[in-house]
Amino acid sequence: MKNSTFSIKKASMINAVGKYSKILLSIVVEIILARLLTPHDYGIVAVVVVFTTFFTTFSDMGLSTAIVQRKDLTKSDIDNIYTFTVYISVILMVIFYFFSYIIAEFYGSSVYVNVGKLLSISLFFNALNMVPNGILNRDKKFVTIAVRTIIVYVLSAVLTIILAFLGARYYALVAQAIFSAMFTFIWNVITTKPKFVIKYDNSGLKKVASYSIFQFAFNLLNYFSRNLDNLLAGRFIGSTQLGYYNKAYTLMQYPVSNLSGIITPVLHPILSDYQNSKEILYQKYMTILKLLMAIGVWAEAICIFAAPEIIHIMYGSNWGNSIICFKLLAISIATQMMSSSAGAAFQALGNTRLMFMQGCINTAITVLSILVGIFSGKTIYTLALWVSISFIVNFIISYFFLVVFAFKKQFRKFLFELTPYIIIGVIVFLSAYIYPEKIIHDIYISCILKILYITFVYIVGIVLTGQRKNIVKLIFR
Repeated sequence: MKNSTFSIKKASMINAVGKYSKILLSIVVEIILARLLTPHDYGIVAVVVVFTTFFTTFSDMGLSTAIVQRKDLTKSDIDNIYTFTVYISVILMVIFYFFSYIIAEFYGSSVYVNVGKLLSISLFFNALNMVPNGILNRDKKFVTIAVRTIIVYVLSAVLTIILAFLGARYYALVAQAIFSAMFTFIWNVITTKPKFVIKYDNSGLKKVASYSIFQFAFNLLNYFSRNLDNLLAGRFIGSTQLGYYNKAYTLMQYPVSNLSGIITPVLHPILSDYQNSKEILYQKYMTILKLLMAIGVWAEAICIFAAPEIIHIMYGSNWGNSIICFKLLAISIATQMMSSSAGAAFQALGNTRLMFMQGCINTAITVLSILVGIFSGKTIYTLALWVSISFIVNFIISYFFLVVFAFKKQFRKFLFELTPYIIIGVIVFLSAYIYPEKIIHDIYISCILKILYITFVYIVGIVLTGQRKNIVKLIFR
């Protein structure tokens, strides 16, 4: 198992370079764009992106993860799978081009027609990127992925800012999506050299069908659970309020995607090497999960405690309506960071069927929560609260299925292993309530002081619970 020597730690460190470089760049870009564009501009694009994401799910069909999992696929198999995605990409682009009229009709604004037509281009390239992305992950080309991430983001961001300065408004955000997908495709073609086959053979698809079908079904369910809030908020609350909600949600996702995001993308390629050694896989996975929870508790406390400062620094004074929304969404950061890794464990075990089953339950809970949030108060605040509740409930369900049914472990013992980090979280949140508000009027200094205060209390909590050595060990392992 020589290939498995490419450890999670090494892969995560490589991924971290790309991730955190992009974070620093994206923060600068967000600060600039939030002052050039309005909540209404962001709301318009957010609505259409919901639909492009849905169509992209159909283009993948779980094939990218199947390429990682199935080690017996030949070059000919992968070329045929890529050919299949090319045909699907063209069909979906054409369908979405005309579907933009339906979107405009549903939301009662013709502005969505042109936005939808343009975003069909990004849909086309995103669909073409699925198989090359799977190849890069299968071959553990994490350095290539990290470099690609940075270069593509810089190029697309610079062009977007230029367009925003020129007054392109929401079209600047549309252009960013197109440039990003197109530049990624160009890079992928050069590095992976996927081959379009004229004489298409579906033997490759047959090999991965039993695995990819449940992955695809899960992705479809995950789409609804992640995007239904934007879909309904744009229709029943309005695009401007959706803009505030979307910005708060995006900001909440920073720690979720950019802290856990350095680990979760490499988990499946690495853990799949242990798919025949369930006990080893479980031990390695629990190491990662504890680390994610330790980081998540700290990040969640900071986001809730310093929400006013973070919003004003990132977006400016015009985005004040996002503050409470951000606080409510941040309640679920720790559980989201942990849940983000569950899919990789299911995939590595080869049990996408079980992942789909728990996904069905989670989607039902999410849909119900969003409907209650939308129609009980018709404000972004009630929506944010219920979305957070759904994330927390889904965390419990996901890990019950993973631990009890997939790993065949006792759920009680699983929770017991996480107890010290729960206690640390309680200590941190109780300490936040005794912090005197508005002792400093400068938002930058106030933000720094709050982060330092939370970090200090967090370290005290680690020492009091006797987790100092364990957390240090987790990081270095």
